Amino acid sequence: MKRALITGITGQDGSYLAERLLEEGYEVHGLVRRVALEDPTRRFTRIEHLLERITLHPASLESYPSIFHVFSKNEFDECYHLAAQSFVAESFADGFSTMNTNINGTHYMLAALRELQPRCRFYFAGSSEMFGKVRETPQVETTPFHPRSPYGISKVAGFDLTRNYREAYDMFCASGILFNHESERRGFEFVTRKITSTVARIKLGQATELRLGNLDARRDWGHAADYVRAMYLMLQQPSAEDYVIATGETRTVREFCERAFAEVGLDWQEYVKVDERYYRPAEVDLLVGDATKAHDALGWKPEYTFDEMVKEMVRADLKAAAQSPLKGREAAKS
Repeated sequence: MKRALITGITGQDGSYLAERLLEEGYEVHGLVRRVALEDPTRRFTRIEHLLERITLHPASLESYPSIFHVFSKNEFDECYHLAAQSFVAESFADGFSTMNTNINGTHYMLAALRELQPRCRFYFAGSSEMFGKVRETPQVETTPFHPRSPYGISKVAGFDLTRNYREAYDMFCASGILFNHESERRGFEFVTRKITSTVARIKLGQATELRLGNLDARRDWGHAADYVRAMYLMLQQPSAEDYVIATGETRTVREFCERAFAEVGLDWQEYVKVDERYYRPAEVDLLVGDATKAHDALGWKPEYTFDEMVKEMVRADLKAAAQSPLKGREAAKS
C-alpha cells in the first residue's frame, strides 16, 4: 500500500485530495498545526468525515525541525505540498508572513525530503497568480512569470525551488500551475465563496447587499475536485514535469455574480455594490490557461462545467445558511 503525505490537508484541495487518494487505496497522512489538533471541531470541518481513515502529524511550515521530525519517523511514497498562505489580499496586508510561510515552508519540505527520503515523489502547488501581468494569452508552461502580489511572488519562488531540486538532485519534483479552482469547500474570504454565500443569505433574507471590488477581472475557474485529480496523475508519470491545469475558459467576476444570483431567481444588479476597498493595489486582469500538455500527457480533462460548479456552491450555501443563519453571517464576514 502506498503512503502519501498532504500538507494543507484541512483545506479545500487537501480534503478533496485525501478523498481521492483513499479511493486509490493509499494510506493517507497529513501535516497540521498543533493548534488544529487542539480545536478539531472548528479546524477539521472539511475532513471530519475522514478522520478515522487518515493519520495526522503536528508540524509547522515555519519550523524545519518539526518537518524533519515527521519525515524521520515516517516513510512516504508521495508528498503533496498544498499548504500556503493563499489569500492574495492577505498577502498584500502581511507580505512578510506570506513570504516566510510559502517560501521557507516549501524549502523546508524539499530539504527534509532530500536528506531523509530523496526517492519520495514531491508535488508543489503552483498558481496562475505566478503569471500576473501576463505576457501572452492563454498561458502555458513556458509563459514568463510576472507576479503582481506577494502571494504570486512567493509561489514563483516555490516553483523555482521545486525545479531546482529536480534538476540539481535528481529528485522527482513536479509542479502544477493551477488556475482558480473552487467548490463548496472554498474559504469564505475568496471572492467566489463570498459571492455564493452572500447570495444564499440574500435569498433567505439574512443580508441585503454584496460588496465586491473589480467586477471586470477575468479568471479561468474550474472545480477543485477536478484539479486534485490532476495532482495525483502528475506523480504517477515516469518523469517529473510541470503542468498548467485549467479549463481554457475565462469569465468575469460580474459573470460569476450573474450566474450565482440567477440560481436563486434574483437580479444581481439589484444587490451588488462596487467597493474600492476590495481593489488590489496591483490588479491581475486576465488569467486563462491552456492545459493541452496535461490533456496529452496525463489524459486529464475537467469534468465539471462552470454552471455546474456555481450551482453546487450556491445550493450548498443555501443549505448551510438555512441550517445556521448566525454561522453563515459570521463566515461571510471573514
